[in-house]
Amino acid sequence: MLWPGVFDLLTQPESTSTMQTTESMESQNGLLKKITRVDWLGQTIASSCWIISVFVYESDTSLWATGDWLQLAAASSWFIANVASLFTSE
Repeated sequence: MLWPGVFDLLTQPESTSTMQTTESMESQNGLLKKITRVDWLGQTIASSCWIISVFVYESDTSLWATGDWLQLAAASSWFIANVASLFTSE
């Protein structure tokens, strides 16, 4: 014998909040799958290293030439594109 109301809880369709929780969990699983892919990890690590190398090569930005700024812009763009690819649907 079930307590009053338990049968109703067991037989009613899923609530919206439960469905939203399931959707957010699936979204997080999809994001984790994308992050752990070798191609995404490799490109993100490479672009991060490129950004760091610009600063290691010459830490005084007042001595930077146009090429240094272009290197930083290219590396940063690559990194941003990698992060943005996580939020596209495929």
